[in-house]
Amino acid sequence: MRSDRSFSIPGVIARLLVTAGACFGAPAMAQSADILSPETISVTGTVSLSGTNGEETWLDGGFGKLSTSGDNDRNLRVIPMLSEANLVWLPRFTWALSANVVGTFQGGERNEAGIGEAYFSYKPMRGSATRFSARAGLMWPPVSLEHEGADWHVRDTITPSAINSWIGEEVRPVALEGTVGTSLGEHKLAATAAVFAANDTAGTLLTFRGWALHNRRTLAFNDQPLPPFEEEDEGYQAPFTHPLLNVDSGFAKRPGYYAKVSWQPPAPMRLELFHYDNRAKPEAVNEDLEWGWRTHFTNLGFEADLSGTHVHAQAMTGRTRMGYPELPNNRHWIDMRFRSAFLLVTQPIGKLSLAGRIEAFETRHHGSWWDSEYDEDGWAATLAGKREWGPFTGLVELIHVSSDNPAREHVSLSPRQQQTRLQADLRLAW
Repeated sequence: MRSDRSFSIPGVIARLLVTAGACFGAPAMAQSADILSPETISVTGTVSLSGTNGEETWLDGGFGKLSTSGDNDRNLRVIPMLSEANLVWLPRFTWALSANVVGTFQGGERNEAGIGEAYFSYKPMRGSATRFSARAGLMWPPVSLEHEGADWHVRDTITPSAINSWIGEEVRPVALEGTVGTSLGEHKLAATAAVFAANDTAGTLLTFRGWALHNRRTLAFNDQPLPPFEEEDEGYQAPFTHPLLNVDSGFAKRPGYYAKVSWQPPAPMRLELFHYDNRAKPEAVNEDLEWGWRTHFTNLGFEADLSGTHVHAQAMTGRTRMGYPELPNNRHWIDMRFRSAFLLVTQPIGKLSLAGRIEAFETRHHGSWWDSEYDEDGWAATLAGKREWGPFTGLVELIHVSSDNPAREHVSLSPRQQQTRLQADLRLAW
């Protein structure tokens, strides 16, 4: 049986939201308030039909990079499914203070429901060239250039890149964030800084499974399954991970931080730099054998509009460490470097939108427990088409992933595996 947590995450989130409301919501709630009305409630959902070949998905305890499983050969396994349903609540308390609460059901290979995000937003009226905004609560940090909307859906494709798939599954803390923006002539600059807690285990899934590509997000208080370990490793690490967790005793005992700067010149382009450090203690472990993973990464993002052709690119490099340092080199049990990059090009053609993405990813191990024999390399290519009809959006996507991960040998698979999936989605926003 899993042990009780040392604190109540729902209680912490509630207290954080109440505190933010008291701080930001001092003005009278007057006529601008709209707590519960048809304008504050929306529903989104997606039904899918997919055909996948190759290995079993990581959601079912395999090493497959996609969220659907093949039958371990070249034949397509066809699956109809309700991929997702979201209930979005966007109450407005004052002219400057609002909230974003999203309840999500995810179907497919693993059914689960829970909270996606729950945070307050503070955006006062702009009266000068300098503007300020703030958020407080449970949220994804501002990294992805592929997601949008209150339900954090993928904009141009069905499946996000490996970078932003990982953000959705392991990087979503309880944070207090502030952003300042200003204009210098025709240049626009913005800086964001945040402190956060409850993300000590970020890096667990990326280490043991490697990179993956999928549109599933980790919901609050839910766990993620890990792939099979070697028998000698089973007594050191739980077979699951909770991304929303403080492993060390006490809430925010070792708070993490992230910071972002962005620059938009007098041209249709933007450049941004993001750094994240959870400051977790690698030697910390709880009764469930979930460890602190000291994870930090830097992400460079670029987007441009080239006469109607939209270009998005991201590159990420980072490091995560877990366990005790051991002699003679004082290396932690796990010391893993990771990096990935993608280029996404989207071209509108009449009422259609076509997107193509190419990406590469890798991990490099330097620990005393896992070393270079577990290094992963891979790449993926994606083609997608999108068409909108009022509240409906139709998407078709073809994705191919090729990767080499020696950990597959634990289940008698070849380290080099390839997967291809053809999927059609119908999204509704109401």
